[in-house]
Amino acid sequence: MKEQLRHHLSQIESKLWEMSDYLYHHPELGDQEYQSMKLLTDFLASHGFSVEKGIVGRPTAFKAVYDSGKTGPAVAFLCEYDALPGVGHGCGHNMIGTMSAGAGVLLSKMVDETGGRVVVLGTPAEETNGAKVAMAEQGIFDGIDAAMIVHPADESYESGESLAMDAIQFDFRGKSAHAASNPEDGINALDAVIQLFNGVNALRQHVTSDVRIHGIIKEGGIAANIVPDKAVAQFYVRAKARAVLNEVVEKVKRIAQGAAMMTGATVQISNYELSYDNMITNETLSKRFTENLLQTKVKKVNPPKTSYGSIDMGNVSHVVPAIHPYIGLDAPGLVAHTKAFADMTVTDNAHQILSSGALALAMTGFDLLTNQELLEKVKSEFAENVKKIPVNS
Repeated sequence: MKEQLRHHLSQIESKLWEMSDYLYHHPELGDQEYQSMKLLTDFLASHGFSVEKGIVGRPTAFKAVYDSGKTGPAVAFLCEYDALPGVGHGCGHNMIGTMSAGAGVLLSKMVDETGGRVVVLGTPAEETNGAKVAMAEQGIFDGIDAAMIVHPADESYESGESLAMDAIQFDFRGKSAHAASNPEDGINALDAVIQLFNGVNALRQHVTSDVRIHGIIKEGGIAANIVPDKAVAQFYVRAKARAVLNEVVEKVKRIAQGAAMMTGATVQISNYELSYDNMITNETLSKRFTENLLQTKVKKVNPPKTSYGSIDMGNVSHVVPAIHPYIGLDAPGLVAHTKAFADMTVTDNAHQILSSGALALAMTGFDLLTNQELLEKVKSEFAENVKKIPVNS
């Protein structure tokens, strides 16, 4: 029956290529993806999906459902469609959104026979303030048996890990004064920020090798002859496990408080973006996806990446079995978040890769709908993984 999926793909793949190219030519930043959302939801609605927009309080988020009306599993495909400032779709989200929407439509053509539900979720702002976090927290994945997404990359890789991440802002306040005539009356907020950076640099010697701490000075004063009464630093702090990250973040916060005490400033600490959990790949589901991907035009899939960043799919993986594999653009060494990467997503080769990704997702969804033993194994592995997550994480 999987051959029917190939047939259905032949009916829509030119539309998928057109959609991906449109997104490339009309990039929109996170939480501003109104045209992108309309393109994807119109496509889904035209194939019988019921669409709800603006879920979890995010105007450009959506949930599209095709329900067979028969008992069966629920499979979710996740769309991303936010672009990067100045770069456009340098992370290939134009392909991601299209592959997941395409997979949803392909599987919907089979679900009336197999039973179950197909869910396509539009998840804005992955690059900054990922909507998947709110979706995981607010029960959007309740009743869903598995969630999948596939990301373009230089080469194809199995789903692996990602780093848990907190985005922390430090607002230091001091007292302005003339920096030459009466500096003794001032309290230098920028000095506090500099001490924060010094303290973080000292901390690096005493963290595990997976920890990443990197930051910028967002505000540092307005003139060299005025003691800065305000200075702001923003940091990303990352680690392989949420429990480890929580410990490191507390250390960084104490450094900031110490920097304030040293200089006489005050500090307010806040999160300037949502926090991401580490990705827990469901290996059973990942293996099946890889097997299906190798039945498409993709002929090689590498083991999981050994160096990685942070993704809001991590939060999803803590509440439902999930995978986040990568599909190669046949360009070893191609660097993401660049214009060159964006341009690669609209080539004829990328179109074929997009079709392979959508087909592999749909094939894996079909396996979950029709293979009870596979589904139970996926769920069992997820249950075991959840038990290993520290309660205080």
